[in-house]
Amino acid sequence: MKYVTILGATGSIGLSALRVIRTNPQKFKVFGLSCNRNLKILSQQIEEFNPFVVAIADASLRNSDELSHLMEKNPEVEFLFGDEGVVELAARKCDIVLSAIVGAAGLRPSLAAIGNCRRIALANKETLVMAGTIFMKLIAESGTELLPVDSEHSAVFMLMRNVQISHLERIILTASGGSLRDLPLEDLPAVTPEIALKHPTWSMGNKITIDSATLMNKGLEVIEAHHLFGVSYDKIDVLIHPESVIHSMIETIDGSVYAHMGEADMALPIINAFTYPDKIRNEFGRLDFVKLKSLTFRELDKRRYPSLDLCYAAGMRGGNAPAILNAANEECVYAFLERKIAFTDIVKIIEKVLSDVSFISDPDIDDIFKSDKEARILSRSYIKEYEK
Repeated sequence: MKYVTILGATGSIGLSALRVIRTNPQKFKVFGLSCNRNLKILSQQIEEFNPFVVAIADASLRNSDELSHLMEKNPEVEFLFGDEGVVELAARKCDIVLSAIVGAAGLRPSLAAIGNCRRIALANKETLVMAGTIFMKLIAESGTELLPVDSEHSAVFMLMRNVQISHLERIILTASGGSLRDLPLEDLPAVTPEIALKHPTWSMGNKITIDSATLMNKGLEVIEAHHLFGVSYDKIDVLIHPESVIHSMIETIDGSVYAHMGEADMALPIINAFTYPDKIRNEFGRLDFVKLKSLTFRELDKRRYPSLDLCYAAGMRGGNAPAILNAANEECVYAFLERKIAFTDIVKIIEKVLSDVSFISDPDIDDIFKSDKEARILSRSYIKEYEK
């Protein structure tokens, strides 16, 4: 029996992880759950999975009637509050910590889990984007295992098991192209949140769905792949693959290409992260090649996806540049969702923030958080200038 803590339990990754646990009760037991403020779903999860500890990030709910009722109903559960409570939960001893909090808020809990669990199943992109060098060094020193949960990195991880790094020619990360991949370029400035949120293949949260539309999510995944696999940026490519059946590929120096294929369901990479090197039966669907009929690919159109070049440039520059990029993107995505700026303003503002925030070549973790804060303040000021 493996005890699992799920950080971000009410989000799409957390819900998928609980599907895996629900179908494998003899293998996994929930130790802890965290959420931001969705007490309705959290209450249902507590009732079904009986965690020992629960953390609620939004401390303003602490004195709410809804939370008081939830605590009275579950006296055997320990409740923690605020960002500090989530960090404390992440540091509690268990077998697996699934880091699935969205955005920069996931970095501190991911760091807290190092050395306190046997394995971190990492779904939070920002941990490696913001502080990849620092995080990977701490992982190497701790003995805690790190398994990727992003479908693309999970695929590369599985493909690389029997490949020497010296034999690797390149990693090919596939991208669906997002909700706007077929929209005429001239129509992009008028895109509404409703249109951008209609992802053609994946069911995800709002923020990552917009990141998929701009292809920022793939750019962040390029930075992640660099840190996870120790591969230089010139060996990481991105290819549009609308069907989202091939999750990633690797090419070796002899010209062979190996592809990892599967249903577009996050249950598969979560199962891999929870069970590696073992395998358990996946009850959530199989590929039907007859129904699939064809797999298609498209060359990347940089006019449609200018964010990708920004990500490569920030990643190659290193230092605090990826943290600045990430902070600006988060602020701009939420501004777009709130209808404050146009879809095409997202990348314009990020580019300005990247050029205006002070660069630090060898930041420590405090520098990372200071840069994150500085980039957010500057982003908000630019958002006001662009506001519709």
